Amino acid sequence: MRIALLGYGKMGKAIEEIALERGHEIVLKVNEENLEDFTRDNLLRADVAIEFTNPHSAYENVRQTIGFGVPVVSGSTGWTERLGEIEEYCKKQNGAFLYASNFSVGVNIFFELNKKLAALMASHKEYSVTLEEIHHTQKKDAPSGTAITLAEQVMAGIPGKKKWVNEASVNPSELSIISKRIDPAPGTHTVKYSSPIDDIEIIHTAHNRKGFATGAVLAAEYIHSKKGIFSMREVLGL
Repeated sequence: MRIALLGYGKMGKAIEEIALERGHEIVLKVNEENLEDFTRDNLLRADVAIEFTNPHSAYENVRQTIGFGVPVVSGSTGWTERLGEIEEYCKKQNGAFLYASNFSVGVNIFFELNKKLAALMASHKEYSVTLEEIHHTQKKDAPSGTAITLAEQVMAGIPGKKKWVNEASVNPSELSIISKRIDPAPGTHTVKYSSPIDDIEIIHTAHNRKGFATGAVLAAEYIHSKKGIFSMREVLGL
């Protein structure tokens, strides 16, 4: 499979390593230093594009790639308020698009546990729930996209939680997400339910970027010959 990498920072380099190990070819690498290479002709050399850039450029990068007729996997966070627009555009273009706030196999299993736990805890009003996420200091957005996904799942399971806030809150309708930036942490997410008599916690800790990179390549392998909107749930059979 021929892959275009849109974004060639730490994640892009980790994805390249995994892709080459799995026998794929990298035919295009675009970063801030060679934006002029982000053209239709260059992208059409690829079977699929993997986009890891930043909150400010992700939307246009993904839209252009879909418009060029190339399936795209995106893991950029901080722009998901426009995700619906991209999905509608992809449908109109009969394209292929897969977005994930986190591509790690372990995190996607963690998402499933989180949904199940929220459903179990919904009737137990004596427990309060909070989220915490820890990342390295170079991470550009807070809270993380993974933390937002976890928060949305908790709110779907516990109707009393109406919105998340990126700070400590005593408002019972608000779900607190505490963001910490500590080097060299690649990512730790905790969902904690506390009562006067005990605590219940689920925690996912990433040891390096390899899990994220592997998942992104698996996603690219999954969609490169398909049409439609996909998620990691389909990729992993969840």
